[in-house]
Amino acid sequence: MIFLKLAFLALSAALLWVYSLLPSRRANRRSAVNIPTAANVVAFFHPFCDCGGGGERVLWTAVRAMLLEWPDMVCVIYTWDKAGTKAEVLAIVKTQFDIDIDPKGVEFVRLRTWRWLEASGYKRLTLILQSLGAVLTATEALWLFVPDVFIDTIGYAFTYPLAKLIFGCKVATYVHYPTISSDMLSKVKKRESGFNNAGAIANSAWLSEAKLWYYRVFSVAYGIVGASADVIMVNSSWTRGHIDEIWKAPRRTRIVYPPCDTAGLEQIPLEDREQMIVSVAQFRPEKAHALQVEAFHLLLERHPEFKSGPSRARLVLIGGTRNEGDRSRVSVLKQQIVSLELQDHVEIIENAHHDVLRDNYRRASIGLHTMWNEHFGISIIEYMAAGLIPVANNSGGPKLDIVLPYNDEQTGFLATTKEEFAESMGEALGLSPTRQLRMRQTARDSVSDKFSEHTFGVRFIDSLRATMDQVALRRRG
Repeated sequence: MIFLKLAFLALSAALLWVYSLLPSRRANRRSAVNIPTAANVVAFFHPFCDCGGGGERVLWTAVRAMLLEWPDMVCVIYTWDKAGTKAEVLAIVKTQFDIDIDPKGVEFVRLRTWRWLEASGYKRLTLILQSLGAVLTATEALWLFVPDVFIDTIGYAFTYPLAKLIFGCKVATYVHYPTISSDMLSKVKKRESGFNNAGAIANSAWLSEAKLWYYRVFSVAYGIVGASADVIMVNSSWTRGHIDEIWKAPRRTRIVYPPCDTAGLEQIPLEDREQMIVSVAQFRPEKAHALQVEAFHLLLERHPEFKSGPSRARLVLIGGTRNEGDRSRVSVLKQQIVSLELQDHVEIIENAHHDVLRDNYRRASIGLHTMWNEHFGISIIEYMAAGLIPVANNSGGPKLDIVLPYNDEQTGFLATTKEEFAESMGEALGLSPTRQLRMRQTARDSVSDKFSEHTFGVRFIDSLRATMDQVALRRRG
């Protein structure tokens, strides 16, 4: 079955590429999507552009920044064929992120092959098969429309040589998370089971050795294709360290922290908070929601004072559900909550409206984030800007870029195990009102400008300016 998929992917990509070279197809591309011939066009490869996660906030903040900087530009979004109309998608963007996009500057190219991007379709050799699937989907995208600049914002590096060498685009990328990292290789080498390393493999010496070689070969290929990008933006110090190590293009790589509506969230008062802990993360397996529930249960066991009365604590899990897999995980979480008898203390809110999220930020005291090696952690920035005390995983972006001392003052807590998360939440809830208020203010001050939407826009545009100047010169020439 795996070899059949490989053969089908290769054949489909070859046929689409040949068809894309037909002169009639190339001549009609711009008129087909209502784009003036003289306009500079960038295209974002982001098929799930309406899903409401942190990656989508990056996408739409970037689109807005580019249209403000270059008003005559057109931004094309390669999207899945299940997305709504332009008006419907932009309304979702406004609702979820409070971002206004000029509809005249945006066009959508709808893709039928988006299913090849879903990891759930590959039970084995997921990295390579999903990467080849992305090449197929990108081939369809570029067959339908060839932009001046191809911008990947979802992390499919194997599409870069296709866009650059075959279709003649400049290529830029915004990397949220490396497809493979030295941490992943280390986990396999040490035979540690986890999200990316099943127990059956970890328990087998020869399977672990085989997977280690597979990862090594893939890492080399990933480095070659990634280094072909003309502009490389990464979202954190942690991501940059891994990308520099694998792609080996540090001079073309720049940290551009993801955008957060810090200015809007700073309007939320710091006072009058409830004994409430909020977690904001899509219901994906790596977000470790089960760990949050377990840690909260342990918190109540160790601190009975938080079970009832004026100090009664609550946990609210807020996140997007993209597909059946996410919805299934929510069902499992609900079962876990019932089995631990936490129904009166834990609430799950799916696909929350922006106003609902903001209301929870206004009332909560603590923001919880448990993902190991989170590449960045934009929800943690939102916690801090909104005046919540963060309790985050002691790894990745939270450790290196976010939950850091500011003016020699503590901004939050870092933890790794269930016990440490329970202890940190207990300590944060137990702070005196004066100490809590001081930590909230310090946390807010530490993220105010560093992670704002304005700062993101400036750095994103600066990263692309030289490339856009080259495109303009090429068009005038």
